Amino acid sequence: MKQRLFSLAAVAATAASLSASTITLYQDTATGAIYTKPGEGRVKLGEFVSKDELGKTIRRDVKSELGVKVKSGVPVLKFSGTHYLGYTYTDDRTAANRDSSKFETRRNYFQVKGYWNDTDYIRTTLDTFQDTDGSWLVRLKYAYIYLNLNDYIPYTGVEFGQVHRPWIDWEEHHGWLYRSVAKTFIEEGEGAHLTDSADQGINFKTNTPYFSSELGVYNGAGYHHPHVGSSLSYEWRLTANLLGTGQKHVHATEDEYFDVSFTGQINNQRGFNWYGLHAVYNQPMFLVAGMVVSYENYQDDNSHTGWTVNGEFRPVDKWALFARYDNFQYNSNDLTRNETIAGAAYTYNKNVKFIGNIFYIDDQNADEGGNDVDTMKYMFTTEVHW
Repeated sequence: MKQRLFSLAAVAATAASLSASTITLYQDTATGAIYTKPGEGRVKLGEFVSKDELGKTIRRDVKSELGVKVKSGVPVLKFSGTHYLGYTYTDDRTAANRDSSKFETRRNYFQVKGYWNDTDYIRTTLDTFQDTDGSWLVRLKYAYIYLNLNDYIPYTGVEFGQVHRPWIDWEEHHGWLYRSVAKTFIEEGEGAHLTDSADQGINFKTNTPYFSSELGVYNGAGYHHPHVGSSLSYEWRLTANLLGTGQKHVHATEDEYFDVSFTGQINNQRGFNWYGLHAVYNQPMFLVAGMVVSYENYQDDNSHTGWTVNGEFRPVDKWALFARYDNFQYNSNDLTRNETIAGAAYTYNKNVKFIGNIFYIDDQNADEGGNDVDTMKYMFTTEVHW
């Protein structure tokens, strides 16, 4: 009943406000020409209002009826969110037998972008995380200004503030598409575990059809940790987009792309360098990707190497099978991290995806006592994007 009353009120208000802006039209019966004044051989068509004027009036009257006002220092605000909701059963296969069973909220992003033109904006992204005492807290993930520099540096824009680091976000949109299950090899705690995805700094992004890049200078400690002293980190991604997709926001189920990237850091803040070579080929039916990594800690002169490979097969609409294998070796203490991921995903709609997978971790001599980690995880995940 309230909805009907609101609709009638809105229509009545709109009709009243438009009465002064309508125009009467006449049509010549012989030629079909339209006129605003009556005349011989002309038939009255009725009273009309422009589409733009009608739309403006309806929006104004609806806002008035609802009593809602939205004010901003920019003309466009875009809100979005990302949620990874899951359940994990962990089977600890060592003598410790530390099995666990728990429901999880692995990621809860809330994001706002404020645009003052078609390309330039300010972004803030908040994320939740669970503290060691079990409390849920909110952490700032991104807070930066993005400016299109095309008038000064062709094909280039810049992020300044708490920004993307060059590699992880790119791989999550091109190579490893299951961040809700595991982080990328470079970031994953049971993988190389060399960097995270955001930090305070500046990041120059260039996109041409056959070449794209990100070049940045950062504090180096990452957004999880405090910056100490004056040392900084120099980081990059250089990508050959062999099929000309460098300026396109690709979709794995629709586009074909073949990219080869060289990425890495000279991280003086943390006292190490790492370099990675990555390749990915995708078409609507499948994806295959791989990466090799070399790491050097120049504080204690230790060097480490690792590699990863992952793939996805999409046999029918909305369904996908995926797998990944990681291997990272610490030469200084004979520690080897191995992990294997395999699962299936169902795309419920454009906003929701369901994923079931296993996650096997096999670390040799992982702790000071020389004990191995031998763990199988059984995971269920719901991805939500809005």
